[in-house]
Amino acid sequence: MSIIDYRGVNIHIDSKIILEDVTFTLKSGEFAYIVGTVGSGKSTLLKTIYGEVDIASGSATVFNEYDLTKINNRRLQELRKKTGIVFQDFQLLGDRNIHDNLDFVLRCTGWKEKQLRENRIREVLELVGLPQKGYKRPHELSGGEQQRIAIARAILNKPVLLLADEPTGNLDHATGDYIMNLLHTISKEERMAVLMITHNEQWLKDYPATVYRCKDMKISLVTTEEAQE
Repeated sequence: MSIIDYRGVNIHIDSKIILEDVTFTLKSGEFAYIVGTVGSGKSTLLKTIYGEVDIASGSATVFNEYDLTKINNRRLQELRKKTGIVFQDFQLLGDRNIHDNLDFVLRCTGWKEKQLRENRIREVLELVGLPQKGYKRPHELSGGEQQRIAIARAILNKPVLLLADEPTGNLDHATGDYIMNLLHTISKEERMAVLMITHNEQWLKDYPATVYRCKDMKISLVTTEEAQE
């Protein structure tokens, strides 16, 4: 099953061409990287997938049911509930502990029964290896631990797709390596498609997967070696 299916997509912002003739697919359970220089359109491409940036023209379907060229607000909220997003800067709420950060997301996405929320919070904290950190505030955690919590938050609703924008960008190599291993493990165990932006060429070698490169307003499928040129 195709999770993302883009064909001949053109992406503009304020009449400026960002990417043109974008054609690529991402299948269920597939892990793929997007590489490219700063300003090549990588983050903008991700933003079109969850509806933050409009598509100018072309065919763009997510989960075989959401047409991004004519999606309404109700359907967009449905799509976002099936999509987990991990950013470089964590974006945790500093005024509450980790448990309440996660509980806030579940309540906002329709989990009404408290015990079900508690069970899910416990599950995701165990999955990211931080079962005893629920009482901590974000500032009491290391950067790597905060990113693991951000991943836990992103997978609360068991998304079919995880979008990750430079999730290891602010981390040292050892911590980044842990995060990469975690993302690949979750992708395999949960059959979750992952589309990840990275500048780190080492991850392409250590954790091989499909690689797309944004260059000269185009996106193309490349080998790991080509991506490093």
